Amino acid sequence: VQLQASGGGSVQAGGSLRLSCAASGSISDINTMGWYRQAPGKERELVASLSNVGRTNYADSVKGRFTISRDGAINTVNLQMNSLKPEDTAIYYCRYSGTFYLSPQFGSWGQGTQLTVSS
Repeated sequence: VQLQASGGGSVQAGGSLRLSCAASGSISDINTMGWYRQAPGKERELVASLSNVGRTNYADSVKGRFTISRDGAINTVNLQMNSLKPEDTAIYYCRYSGTFYLSPQFGSWGQGTQLTVSS
């Protein structure tokens, strides 16, 4: 599976931004798409995921601020990010896994997209 991400950029604290990622190739009947992020000096962490049967998962740090959605017809996942904070600054990676959760070990990675939130 190939992933093409778009969005990202620079925004001031409190602002909003949207990331999108389109999957192509051999899409599994059961799959999960979502986003990881990695800030400088930190480990990569799960931000949000959404399976094609509606199962969602959010990092505690983004609950209530970020919303993940999917367009199943075109295998696209979107991440609407509101009330952004400087600590959201990171490289965001789109992720696909051919299972019911967003595995960090098995699946495909999209190219990273930088998000910078200034205070």
